[in-house]
Formats: sequence, structure tokens, C-alpha cells
Amino acid sequence: QVQLVESGGGLVQAGGSLRLSCAASGRTFSAYAMGWFRQAPGKEREFVAAINWSGGSSEYADSVKGRFSISRVNAKNTVYLQMNSLKPEDTGAYYCAARNGRVLITPLRYDYWGQGTQVTVSS
Repeated sequence: QVQLVESGGGLVQAGGSLRLSCAASGRTFSAYAMGWFRQAPGKEREFVAAINWSGGSSEYADSVKGRFSISRVNAKNTVYLQMNSLKPEDTGAYYCAARNGRVLITPLRYDYWGQGTQVTVSS
């Protein structure tokens, strides 16, 4: 089992920045690929970014490329999502997830999920 706890969400004006954190406990964190997903009211959960076990490889949704950056510190069992130049359409609940294997962008392929942290971007 892997337990995931997100933090760092909040209310920010358009153009602002936030950094989300996801702290993991349980099995060996460094064995897992980690992903960030988001879900707006009335919409399906969508992929945002993901990073492989070592941090050497990452993927991003087209909508956040150049604005968001995912990173991890395995010694701290933590993955981060730095979000810059935020837009109102970035509003939603942000979830981190873990899977034992390579980076994938499909939510159903992830085994463990946090409870989410809310990000609200005002215009």
C-alpha cells in the first residue's frame, strides 16, 4: 500500500503561481511512477503531468506545457507540481497518483490516489 497526501492548493489570481506537494508513505516511493491529475466540476479527471521513478523522464498535458513542472525528491518521498502562469481553466481538484511501472497518462492505470487539493484561479 502507498498512502498519498496532497497539499499546497488554494486561491490565486490568473497569472499567479502555486506549488503542490504530494507526500507518500508506505512502500518504497522510489519504485513508483507518479502522476498529477485534475478534475473540474462536471468534467472527467484529466492527466496533467507525470514523472518516472528516477525523475529522469516526465510527460505533460499539452494544456500545461511550458507552465507546469513536475519533480520529485525520493529522499523525502515527495513529488511536486510547480504551476506558473495559472489560468482560470486550471481550476479544479488536483490529485496525485502512483503506479508501479512506467509513466502513463491514463488515470485508470494508476493504483494509488490521494484525496486531492483544490486549486482555484480567479480571473
